Amino acid sequence: MVWVPLSPTSSDCRAPLHAPSITTMSLEWLMDWSWSLDRLRDCIATGIQSFRDCDATALVAVACLLVLFVWYCYHVGREQPRAYATVNALMQSAEANGVQNGFVYCQSPECVRCSHHDGLNQKLYHNLQEYAKRYSWSGMGRIHKGIREQGRYLNSRPSIQKPEVFFLPDLPTTPYFSRDAQKHDVELLERNFQTILCEFETLYKAFSNCSLPQGWKMNSTPSGEWFTFYLVNQGMCVPRNCRRCPRTYRLLGSLRTCIGNNVFGNACISVLSPGTVIAEHYGPTNIRIRCHLGLKTPSNCELVVGGEPQCWAEGRCLLFDDSFLHTAFHEGAPEEGPRVVFMVDLWHPNVAAAERQALDFIFAPGR
Repeated sequence: MVWVPLSPTSSDCRAPLHAPSITTMSLEWLMDWSWSLDRLRDCIATGIQSFRDCDATALVAVACLLVLFVWYCYHVGREQPRAYATVNALMQSAEANGVQNGFVYCQSPECVRCSHHDGLNQKLYHNLQEYAKRYSWSGMGRIHKGIREQGRYLNSRPSIQKPEVFFLPDLPTTPYFSRDAQKHDVELLERNFQTILCEFETLYKAFSNCSLPQGWKMNSTPSGEWFTFYLVNQGMCVPRNCRRCPRTYRLLGSLRTCIGNNVFGNACISVLSPGTVIAEHYGPTNIRIRCHLGLKTPSNCELVVGGEPQCWAEGRCLLFDDSFLHTAFHEGAPEEGPRVVFMVDLWHPNVAAAERQALDFIFAPGR
């Protein structure tokens, strides 16, 4: 038998023998597309089944969390951003706001710390209202009461506790506080006693060259000499002084209850020369307690608060309420040298956190 090949058709002559036909390509594409749809349908079905199998309580919890997150984002978006200043920025700000010879002189006639006028209570109440609008009235009852009745507290108070600027009612009153009142900060200061003492001794060497070195302030006294070297004065850091005591200044940032954001906050080195007496006086407020860390404590030196005398001790903290009538004196011999303490203002332990935040706002420096 002889095999004879058939003659190709005209269409076969125009296309290569190995190329797929258009019909074959269309069928393959349709099969691929159908397979993709099947996969998509399977994915959707799996997702729906997973949603159906999910616990309804969990879905409600997730929905609530999502709503809370959206509300939080909206709330934060409406707030003005708070500027967090670095130490250098604070120092530059203070230099631009009247620092002379290491002492901050208030330049605002409206400052609530330095002004005594009939409109002070109205100004305080305005500041409180502004704070409450931004944040909350919650926890402001005692501050509200204090501002409303400042005249009675400050002018007609029959007591040896008479703060000159602001009295917060219903705080426990005592001339001296135990070390446990602000235990963390007391222990931190005492652990760093040598650091603070070394920086003071470096500063004090300048007194051999001039009567009042740069950065020191001489205070008025009936007798003797009383010098102060401020790191923070009425809520503002003193840049030049802070640079000369860098470790002590950094230490202030580690204190939990240091008043650093309002006009009642101070931190300084206080020096009494032999024969000095500080006249009896009242502090500006009872919202703080004053802490003295003894650096050099000769004999015959005393602090008298509310009629109760106490003596300093080197490396130990003494806590007292300076809104009580108080005085201090150094009656030691000249060869014993000066009495030196590091003084820092801490929050009264019974002032709540919400009240501290509000008071920082109301009594912000320059407000």
